[in-house]
Amino acid sequence: MNAVAQVVLDASVGVKWFRDEPGSAEALELLRTHGRGEIQLVVPSIFVYELVAVATRTMSAADARVFWERFLSWRIAVVEVGGALVHEALELQDRLGCSFYDAVAPALAERLGAPLYSADVRAHGLVPDAVVLGR
Repeated sequence: MNAVAQVVLDASVGVKWFRDEPGSAEALELLRTHGRGEIQLVVPSIFVYELVAVATRTMSAADARVFWERFLSWRIAVVEVGGALVHEALELQDRLGCSFYDAVAPALAERLGAPLYSADVRAHGLVPDAVVLGR
């Protein structure tokens, strides 16, 4: 049996799951494809912090809790940011000229040999083979 392809997401994609903006349809389709077992979504742990921070600014606390429970039910793989991944992100930060936060997801994608999906063209437009939603 073949392994399911991994896809790494930047938090900018996750935000589109609850905001109707350019790229939202593509972001939701990634989530549906993951739900069908056709791909495995993988995110760095920083994704969780960024996603919940935006959710709590965008919706009520009760709705943010419901969203969080939904997120947990999706069984998205969360990779802890630490050790070697921090070093890889620091090196990538220098190469891309972006913030450390913006370098973590591409560093994880590079480590896994997986495509990166982002909605942040400023941060990830120069990442080789990155798919930038909403362009």
